[in-house]
Amino acid sequence: MGAVRFYIALWSAKLIQLAIKILGKNGTYFPGKAAIKLCPDFLGRIGRPRTVIGVTGTNGKTTVCNMTADLLDAMGEDVLSNRAGSNINAGVATALIEGSSLTGKSKKKIAVLEIDERSARLIYPYFKPDYILCTNLFRDSMRRNAHSEYIASVLTEYIPKTSKLILNADDLISSAIAPDNERVYFGMERLECESEARENIVRDISVCPECGRTLTFDFRRYHHIGRARCECGFASKTPDYLALSADFENMKLKVSERGELREYSLITDTIFNIYNELAAITILRELGKTTEEIEKALKNTKVVQSRFLEESKNGKTVTMLMAKGLNAVACSRGFDYISRESGKKIVALMYDDIFDEKNTSENIAWIYDVDYEFLNTDDLVQVIPCGVRAADGKMRLLIAGVPEEKITPVRCEAEVADTIRYTEADRIFLLYDVYRHNIATKVRAEVMKKIEGLA
Repeated sequence: MGAVRFYIALWSAKLIQLAIKILGKNGTYFPGKAAIKLCPDFLGRIGRPRTVIGVTGTNGKTTVCNMTADLLDAMGEDVLSNRAGSNINAGVATALIEGSSLTGKSKKKIAVLEIDERSARLIYPYFKPDYILCTNLFRDSMRRNAHSEYIASVLTEYIPKTSKLILNADDLISSAIAPDNERVYFGMERLECESEARENIVRDISVCPECGRTLTFDFRRYHHIGRARCECGFASKTPDYLALSADFENMKLKVSERGELREYSLITDTIFNIYNELAAITILRELGKTTEEIEKALKNTKVVQSRFLEESKNGKTVTMLMAKGLNAVACSRGFDYISRESGKKIVALMYDDIFDEKNTSENIAWIYDVDYEFLNTDDLVQVIPCGVRAADGKMRLLIAGVPEEKITPVRCEAEVADTIRYTEADRIFLLYDVYRHNIATKVRAEVMKKIEGLA
């Protein structure tokens, strides 16, 4: 009976996928949702590729997943991925259905799948990746994943014992998950360009998890990311893959791989994306890919444009930067990056959660965890908080000390292009939530038109 139910679910999902394609829709999880509804253990029955990589974590998992898939594609691998879809159980099922035959056998040899942390209990009992990479664990939205220690406990409970873990040695929380599993670590030395870390409002671990004493950070990169130790002997893990230096002039990254020096092309100048690139390199090296293969693929790879896109025209540079809404750490990383860039700057903040418009919430605590103080700089000439929380954004900016004359709140993102004071700046940053990418893309197009008209 179980097999019959599986085939009914598989063929029904295949028909749904076909209908979605004919209608020109983007059904990223509905076929999988239907399959699991018809066959609850569907993920345990459908054929899986020979090698499966799962990518999870609070921030960066989409970038790492897409980057890894892109690099494998460039190496000639036929990769299965849910890069355009959902990272919950239904989204993973949809990707597997897409890559399977009518008998349920996988047509792919390798899969790189983004997996939501909270979905661990719905996925891993049935579907067991060979490798699981966790980028980091931070405090997240109270609507989604809440506190990092809770998410760490969920992952530890449900990660399969057979999965090899690839973990961030510079993150004391995620590096400790599933302690009985085989694992390797990646991390970064303090780079020459890095000054002393600024104080962040959010620091999710400050005391030793073993004895409770205050931790000593030899170097803190941001929030709780860095190298820490305690008098009792507890300390950050030793990286197997350690980034030693980043040459931004020649865009080169030097990595010590278990003591052997390797050099790779650097595809980004943002610290958080260097972590993402290093994570992808670590995955590929663990898969047995050579340095030469990875370097060749890196030369034609970029950070996915839905996360970072930059274009210059008529002396103005417009940068789109994804800042995960309701996530204080992600937004703070964006603010920190902007504050360190040179030139006169204008920032539009389009990170209101899209669901806040449909089902408004009175809980805006996350705004007060974001380091808005990083935007209180002389070279920032205008900041535009947008959306249903525009007034709350203005209030938080005022508390951070940003002069009121620099703040231009707008209720609707469509007003952004007309609100920007173009002649006062040479850098324009558009920060947006993951669910506002389409809106942000339209805003960017309008901004570029306005800039063209300046000539």
